[in-house]
Amino acid sequence: MAKVAFIGLGVMGYPMAGHLKAGGHDVTVYNRTSEKAKKWADEHGGSAAVTPRAAAEGADYVFCCVGNDDDLREVTIGANGAFKGMTKGAIFIDNTTASANVARELAAIAAESGFGFLDAPVSGGQAGAENGVLTVMVGGDQATFDKAKPVIDCYAQMVGLMGDTGAGQLTKMMNQICIAGLVQGLSEAIHLGKKAGLDIEKVVGVISKGAAGSWQMENRHKTMNEGHYEHGFAVDWMRKDLAICLEEANAQGASLPVTALVDQFYADVQRMGGNRWDTSSLLARLEAIGK
Repeated sequence: MAKVAFIGLGVMGYPMAGHLKAGGHDVTVYNRTSEKAKKWADEHGGSAAVTPRAAAEGADYVFCCVGNDDDLREVTIGANGAFKGMTKGAIFIDNTTASANVARELAAIAAESGFGFLDAPVSGGQAGAENGVLTVMVGGDQATFDKAKPVIDCYAQMVGLMGDTGAGQLTKMMNQICIAGLVQGLSEAIHLGKKAGLDIEKVVGVISKGAAGSWQMENRHKTMNEGHYEHGFAVDWMRKDLAICLEEANAQGASLPVTALVDQFYADVQRMGGNRWDTSSLLARLEAIGK
């Protein structure tokens, strides 16, 4: 058993912290909305802290899952940030999807203060978090990774060290780029099939077993066909992630034409009022155009 802190109890962090508690660890949580932290503590039997610093004090491992780079800086190096409460030898595991630059920035500060840092963004969505089967892409040094992995395993089915600090975030960028292209392709296929009067369930039952098959097809085709877009990662968050991808691509001199195009399609979905729809709502955009 380890003493663990978890900062950020959104749709991902709330169940992730629960799996850490179920794994036998002593968990203290912090959330910007204190009522949510108290609810988690009442539900899981852990403790709630009033600041990130208070949550991190005495912890062996401090996990974090917040919104973006600015949120991450606030809860780590802000006035009451976790870094001010961490002890030498502890490890900070950042599950936020953020930039590689902020990961390197915070890792350097952590090293100066005598504790470890891992950038460890996750994939698998809300369902993966709730079921404890997330994929975790980690950047950092081998020794820190080896020490933290048994704890990370509480909410993961796959944990991999991708390279030095920032490599976890770069891997997550690749993940999001793949998803953006897949969802647009799936949306276009379903849109054509519906226009042509095909039975989408029958079609997917066949093509999902061939080269066109994907997680998105298996898990999202049915809700897309029914016009339901309340089943996962929100468009607002996807646009945040794609902005990180495009900024990194610009810095690296890489060309991401499809990613840039799909990002603009998501902007169209936002203008339709679909900010909180899940990422499969690209189909709704096509259907609106086709009317």
